[in-house]
Amino acid sequence: MIMMRCFTLLLLLLLYTSSSTCSSLLPLCNHHDNSNLLQFKNSFAIDISLIGDSKTASWKNGTDCCEWDGVTCDTTSGHVIGLDLSCSMLEGEFHPNSTLFQLTHLQQLNLAFNHFSNSPIYPGIGNLVSLTHLNLSGSSFSSHIPSTISHLSKLLSLDLSYNELRLDESTWSKLIGNTTNLEELVLDDGVNMSSIRDTSLSLLMNLSSSLLILSLDDTGLHGKFPTRILGLTNLEELSLSGNEELKVEFPKSNWSTPLRFLHLSGTPFSEEIIPDSIGHLKSLNQLWLDSCQFDGLIPVSLWNLTQLTHLDLSGNRLLHGEIPSLLSNLKHLTYLALSRNAFCGHIPDLFDNFTKLDYLDLSFNSLEGQVPPSLFCLTQISFLDLSYNKLGGQLPSSLFDLTQLSYLSLSYNQLIGPIPSKNATLSKLETLHLSNNHINGAIPYWCYSLSSLTYLNLSMNQLTGPISKFSTYSLEYLFLSNNKFQGDFSNSIFEFLKNLEYLDVSSNCLSGLLDFSYFSKLEKLNSLDLSNNKFLSVDSNSRVDYVLPQLESLTFSSCSVTVFPSFLPRLQNLRWLDLSNNKIHGKIPNWFSDNLLHTWTSLFFIDLSFNQLQGDLPIPPNSINYFSVSNNNFTGGISSTICNASYLNMLILSHNNLTGKIPQCLGSFPSLQVLDFQINNFYGSIPENFSKSNALETIKLSGNHLEGLVPQSLANCTKLQVLDLSDNNIEDVFPSRLEALQELQVLSLRNNKFYGTITCLSKKHPFPKLRIFYVSNNKFSGPLPMQCFQEFQGMMTLNDSTPEYMITSGNDFDLYNDSIVIIMKGVEREMSRILTIFTTIDLSNNIFEGEIPHVIGELSSLKGLNLSHNKISGNIPQTLGNLTSLEWLDLSCNQLKGEIPMSLTNLNFLSVLNLSENQLEGVIPTGKQFNTFQNDYYKDNPMLCGFPLSKSCSNDEEQPPSVFTEAKESLFGWKSVAVGYGCGVIFGMFLGRLFIKTAKPLWLARLLCGYN
Repeated sequence: MIMMRCFTLLLLLLLYTSSSTCSSLLPLCNHHDNSNLLQFKNSFAIDISLIGDSKTASWKNGTDCCEWDGVTCDTTSGHVIGLDLSCSMLEGEFHPNSTLFQLTHLQQLNLAFNHFSNSPIYPGIGNLVSLTHLNLSGSSFSSHIPSTISHLSKLLSLDLSYNELRLDESTWSKLIGNTTNLEELVLDDGVNMSSIRDTSLSLLMNLSSSLLILSLDDTGLHGKFPTRILGLTNLEELSLSGNEELKVEFPKSNWSTPLRFLHLSGTPFSEEIIPDSIGHLKSLNQLWLDSCQFDGLIPVSLWNLTQLTHLDLSGNRLLHGEIPSLLSNLKHLTYLALSRNAFCGHIPDLFDNFTKLDYLDLSFNSLEGQVPPSLFCLTQISFLDLSYNKLGGQLPSSLFDLTQLSYLSLSYNQLIGPIPSKNATLSKLETLHLSNNHINGAIPYWCYSLSSLTYLNLSMNQLTGPISKFSTYSLEYLFLSNNKFQGDFSNSIFEFLKNLEYLDVSSNCLSGLLDFSYFSKLEKLNSLDLSNNKFLSVDSNSRVDYVLPQLESLTFSSCSVTVFPSFLPRLQNLRWLDLSNNKIHGKIPNWFSDNLLHTWTSLFFIDLSFNQLQGDLPIPPNSINYFSVSNNNFTGGISSTICNASYLNMLILSHNNLTGKIPQCLGSFPSLQVLDFQINNFYGSIPENFSKSNALETIKLSGNHLEGLVPQSLANCTKLQVLDLSDNNIEDVFPSRLEALQELQVLSLRNNKFYGTITCLSKKHPFPKLRIFYVSNNKFSGPLPMQCFQEFQGMMTLNDSTPEYMITSGNDFDLYNDSIVIIMKGVEREMSRILTIFTTIDLSNNIFEGEIPHVIGELSSLKGLNLSHNKISGNIPQTLGNLTSLEWLDLSCNQLKGEIPMSLTNLNFLSVLNLSENQLEGVIPTGKQFNTFQNDYYKDNPMLCGFPLSKSCSNDEEQPPSVFTEAKESLFGWKSVAVGYGCGVIFGMFLGRLFIKTAKPLWLARLLCGYN
């Protein structure tokens, strides 16, 4: 027994000794590797406050590097074979002789998401020939990828995404040619591959047996992507999104791959429709085909992809038809986006089986009807967006039972009724967006108390009642504009909404006196809009010792403000200031001008229009983008310092008393879209240096004293839509060089000193979009410009779409309306907004001569035509009867002759007709609109007769030729009978036969009068 115990003790001792020996034999970190790692660490800076989060915090002298965070050693040799320093806050330049390149046994290297200060990837990377995995993503590398990267022939995974790198074709070819076992290649976002041709992309076929993941998002690829790559036998993930010049084509047949992830967003396809072959990808889990310019219907085969969890077809715009019920096949969906298309009809009521659906976006379509009840079964849904459709009916109360919702938007629909008042259990709701509907009633109590709500938008509805008491601290965005809220401004906004950043209660019926100092409690407030509350008085001068440190946008439009608010100087970060449509009078205060120049250096929007300001113009900061001081009483000239504001987008100085010359520099501003100086006293010439590739869309210089010529450089304004030079002293021939402006819709040269003929001689189509052609009150002569009329394509097509107003591109906030002064139906009117369906030609008060071209009858969308006060001769063309949209026609004060065409009675919308002071003759047509016209429309045409003139046609010397034509056609007309009554039946029948044979009504009338 004792021997047995001794033996056991001896055995345990031997085992312990053996274990200790084995432990002592385990290698420590290789000395050279240890030193190289420490030198590598010390070559970078690490923020002391974050050093505890860095993996290199454990890297210290005298310790085993194999025990350091992020380091993996070979268990036999002790060499470092793995290094993971991702997200380690390393900052600084990556040195060309970095000791990292001496770790030649490295197999895996991950330096992702550090900051290497735009260092190149140096050729030394090619020394690490044992690497199988290399990840340098998101670490601020730049410049060319070195060709030595192709030395890493053992690579299985390479990720260089999210840097600023360029990959040359030769390096690409070597890399793909040598890394024959590559399984994962990720070069997304920031790796420029624009030099790679599609023939070089075909080299990927060399990896047909190994490649599993290929991701080349936003790499600048162009040409045609090799279709064969989509059929690689082992490919599981393919991503080519964001390559806008790369054409992709799906295989038409035999497309059976193990693809699980296919991401082609923003990549155009060679075909316009989604092909049926997409249904062959039975293993597909995620399909991203958004913004791919697809048209047509969704192929039925797509609904066979029953393993899909993510489906995104949004942003194709032309995908249409109803959403099919076969959608119910995809029961594993967690993400479904069909937004920004043209889907119509009802939303199918089939969501009760989608138990996993977390994200649903059907916004920006034409879906109608009511919200389907099955949507209320989506108990896991967290994101639901049905905005920008035509959904109607009551706002369903069951939607607010979806307890997992964090985002709900039903904005821009046709919903009616109140927001359900029952208590909602939406503890996770962060965004509620119900704007632009017809919702009425009061805001229910639960909206004021949702604990997680950060964004609430109920604007553009018909909500009423007071704004009640908020009891939540979470709100950051509150939009209640354009409703019918009444009563005092809610003080609970100041007490509870301490995190509020955006507040918009504009265009309501709020009342009472609001002390602006209360807003000082909202220290995070970034944007404030109180405009258009006509019963709300804002006390802006009670105290000046408060500040709003974060306020950048302030809109006080239409608030009955009479002076510049005294708190403005303390707003150090102001970027948007709107004090328009108030009653501010007097000169600009000195402190305001000083702030513009020295404090508000980031201010990009100023609107002081429609006030009673006077004196010199304020000088805007160089950062200004939008500057409007129109409709004031400013005097003096424009300071040359305006030339420093080269970021200007809209410059609106109209309706003042400004004088001086227009600065030449304005023609060279690269971003200027609107130049509106109308109704001032500017003199001199129009700027002559409009640069090429400028952005100008509207130039309005009317109502000044400008003279000289129309500058030739205006032809460089290729985006120009409105050009109004009317009411000046410009003396020039017609600026035919403007024919090149293919976007021009409005051209007004009226009331100047233009002379000569109007010709359109361009080889290309001149003025294809012109809709308002206004050249009245000049000295133009010669024939009417037939060549121009026959090219006015914008006046030839009837527009059946919903009328819209002309807007400047990028004018998302409705900041500027194009306007024009015209003579409409004989009355001068200013159209403050121009409808896109409005078309008119006015050539009146010139010296035009010759006949009215027949081609003018092809301008079928024309609303108004004024050719009065010229020397036009000949007949009125029958083709004018084709102008079925015409509302006014003025041909007065010319030398027109012949009859008024019967075809004009087809003009059902004609309300004003002026044919006076011509040489027209015969019977005035009757019927339809012609029965409503008065005598004045025909005066001073001695040979006209019939209603409404008092002159009857029955005893006239001459009868309308059309009447005799009818008599001739009937072989025995009413005229022969009339003659018979006067001369006797037999003689009358004789004259009737004679008239039919000779058809000479003048001779017959004289004979009849002589006989009587």
